[in-house]
Amino acid sequence: MRFDTKVAVVLRDDLLPWQELNVTAFLMSGIATSAPGLVGEAYRDADGTAYLPMLRQPVVVLTASADVLAEARVRALGRGIPLVVYTRDLFATGHDAANRAAVAAVRGDDLALVGIGLRGPRNAVDKVVKGSRMHS
Repeated sequence: MRFDTKVAVVLRDDLLPWQELNVTAFLMSGIATSAPGLVGEAYRDADGTAYLPMLRQPVVVLTASADVLAEARVRALGRGIPLVVYTRDLFATGHDAANRAAVAAVRGDDLALVGIGLRGPRNAVDKVVKGSRMHS
């Protein structure tokens, strides 16, 4: 199935493995809650045990340098594509209010981005994430 939209997570290319997983999880929570209908129905196994629903469409996970991440943020904003950000400062915070305060304390162009997540029209997302590469 081909979707009209694309979901992408772009991670800074110098993160430790645990950081990559942590940032991806947080960014995807922002994407999953960004619009109604993005999450499918709950799952059930043959025994009738219920499981939580997941995002309806695939997610591409990419990596990029700090400069490419910063450029992608600017391109997304310029195209009106909403995005979720994770900054280096968030590794030192312990809860949601502290996370928001850490981001609010820094001008957008000065954010030490370690990851962004976005969902938008396929072609627009491809242009926003230009310069990043598939995570390996």
